[in-house]
Amino acid sequence: MTSLRIAAALAALSTALFVFRPDARTVAGTEEPAAGAPAPDFAGADHWLNSPPLTLDGLRGKVVLVEFWTRECINCLHVLPHTKALYEKYAGKGLVVVGVHTPEYDEERDPAALREAIDKYGITWPVAVDNSYRIWNAYGNRYWPAVYLIDQNGRVVYRHVGEGNYDGTEQRIRQLLDKSQNT
Repeated sequence: MTSLRIAAALAALSTALFVFRPDARTVAGTEEPAAGAPAPDFAGADHWLNSPPLTLDGLRGKVVLVEFWTRECINCLHVLPHTKALYEKYAGKGLVVVGVHTPEYDEERDPAALREAIDKYGITWPVAVDNSYRIWNAYGNRYWPAVYLIDQNGRVVYRHVGEGNYDGTEQRIRQLLDKSQNT
């Protein structure tokens, strides 16, 4: 095997190991909930901003958009205007947005800096502070940003990670809201 082939094989292997490497902050054995599975609750939040603590039982009958984000993630900040637009457009029609702030870096654990970021970016929806990764692990999440949609019966029915698919997310929200208005 030539040294060029060996180098290419090692590069591919290191990329695969990086992409699939379990994160040290995740608990072994946790998995992403299957579509249609009961959504994990928000138990374990360190505290809440913009809201008293929320539960899925208390949100029964609503469509819930759960967004995992962190204040220094550029991709999360790119998604923010789209989340804000969905919140403004559909909150009065039965959509509840819950931000789950799970820090990637130690400095993102600072509650005062998080409060400043929430004010700076105009985030007015409830934010669960997940410094202990309890909600992150309950969802089996691995990505920032990640959006989960929960239907009116408390089931995960949609997930999108990263930027993009904004129209698809909005379409799914409309379908869920229309479904609740037609029942």
